[in-house]
Amino acid sequence: MTTKELVLNALSNSINTPVSGQALADSCKVSRTAIWKAINSLREEGCQIEGTTNGGYLLKETPDILNEQTFASQFGKDFPEFSGLHCQCFKTIDSTNTYARKILTQDGTGFLTRIEKSKGAFAVIIAESQTAGRGRLGRTFVSPQKTGLYLSIIYSPDGGISNPAILTTASAVAVCRAIKKLYNKETSIKWINDIFLNNKKICGILTEGFTNFETGAIDSAIIGIGININQNTKDFSEELLKTAGSICNDKTDSATRTQLASLVTGEVINILNQEQDSIISEYKSRSFLIGKEVEVHPVIGDTSKIYMAKVLDINSEANLVVQSQDGEIKNLSSGEVSLKSDLFTSDKNSSGS
Repeated sequence: MTTKELVLNALSNSINTPVSGQALADSCKVSRTAIWKAINSLREEGCQIEGTTNGGYLLKETPDILNEQTFASQFGKDFPEFSGLHCQCFKTIDSTNTYARKILTQDGTGFLTRIEKSKGAFAVIIAESQTAGRGRLGRTFVSPQKTGLYLSIIYSPDGGISNPAILTTASAVAVCRAIKKLYNKETSIKWINDIFLNNKKICGILTEGFTNFETGAIDSAIIGIGININQNTKDFSEELLKTAGSICNDKTDSATRTQLASLVTGEVINILNQEQDSIISEYKSRSFLIGKEVEVHPVIGDTSKIYMAKVLDINSEANLVVQSQDGEIKNLSSGEVSLKSDLFTSDKNSSGS
């Protein structure tokens, strides 16, 4: 760890209790000057560190700093059974999914060999912002700094992935669970990969699989998750603001991005390791489309194929079951649907990471 990280850990373990500069210097095995520089650097990153009359430093609240150390510490508390999960954090990246794809296709770093198969072959890539966040069908996912969380979970289990449809479904439920635990807010799901709160989209999911051409099996997958936490209207276009929302309407919530990253990642792992067979029922209970009339876009970009239908169900394969106006029942595994409302027809801030 760097001196700054050591200082942050020491102060985080003593919230609202002063720690002397000399004690920090001794524990970090550096000079008082190095401690002073580290404190100033942490303050620049947003940590509320006060100096006290006796020369100590006081951290007022848990800082919203996201890095490998803060994630590992939080994740170890939330999910000790999965401690040791490999994580990489970035301040800014083009796309966490793109980076994860490079890892899987050009593994010159030996990253995959460090994934412990006994823990389900998971790893996570996290970013505070993205310059080229990706969504479905080549769309863009707006990913401004300090207002959201953008992560990609690499899933590479022994024996490959037998039910790829469950990945997006499981991840959507995992995000809803995490938001409920951390913010006590109930969210809903728009088939197949968008999370809504108060009629606004706050999260999108982009899942990409990697096929073994010799066996035809899917060996690995990347689950990209982008979440709007504190929306800054300056970062979104006027059109996007009609549909895009955020978990919090202000910045007074004390929850940190590290806590959310930990809960989302852990919930995804829990479901894929233990609950795949039972997750559809929870996914269905959170869907707001069942029973509604929707506009079906079976081929994106081809308006001649659009038709109206009523949503009847979501089946065990995560397909949307609809009945067209001529009475035909169809199982949709791809394409998109939208309610005939300004709240849901725009997908500019498309799902992904």
